[in-house]
Amino acid sequence: MALTSNRLSETLTRKARSTLGLRFGRFAVAAISAFVTTEVVLTICAGPLHLSATWASLIAWFSGALVSYVLSRWAWRRKGRPNLLRETVPFWVVSAMVVAILWVATKFAYHAATWLNLTGVERILFVDLVYGVANLGTFLLRFLFFHYVLFAASPGRPAPAVAEEALASTDPGPEPFVRALEPEDAAGPDGAEPDRER
Repeated sequence: MALTSNRLSETLTRKARSTLGLRFGRFAVAAISAFVTTEVVLTICAGPLHLSATWASLIAWFSGALVSYVLSRWAWRRKGRPNLLRETVPFWVVSAMVVAILWVATKFAYHAATWLNLTGVERILFVDLVYGVANLGTFLLRFLFFHYVLFAASPGRPAPAVAEEALASTDPGPEPFVRALEPEDAAGPDGAEPDRER
C-alpha cells in the first residue's frame, strides 16, 4: 500500500512540475483571482446597488474578465504588446461565451430565489452560489482553450520559456545502473588506485 502511495505521489509531483502542470497552477491563480473579483462585484451589484440580473452579471463578468486577461498572459508568460488578432480578440470571444453562460446562471438564480421566497442576505448568497458554480464549470474549458489554442506555440516556434520550464520540471534522479563504490572497491586489494583507463 505504501509503495502504491509513493508511486502515486511521485507521479502527481512529476505532473505538477511539467509544463502543463505549471501552467495549470498559474491559470488556477488567475481563475481564482478573477472568480473572487466577479463574486465581490456581483455581491455589490445584486445587494446594495439592487441591479437587475443582466446588469449585475455583465458588470461582474467584465470585472473578472479584465483580471483574467492580465493574469492569463502572466500564466503563459506572455510579455510585451499582445497580438490583437491571435490573442486579444479570441480571448474576448471566449469571454463572451462565458458571459452568456454566467448571464443564464444569474437569471436562473434570480428567478429561483424568487420561487424559493429568499430575501436579503439569503437571496444574495444563493445568487452568488449559483453564479460561482457556473463560473467554476467554465474554468476547465477555458484552461483547455487557452493552453491548446490561444496561447499554444506556433508550429516550428516554441513558446517563450518552454525550454527553461522543461529543464526545471525534469528530475534526473539516480542512474539505474550506477552503484556507489564501496570503500574497499575504490582502491585495489593492495591499496593502489584502480586502473581507470579500461
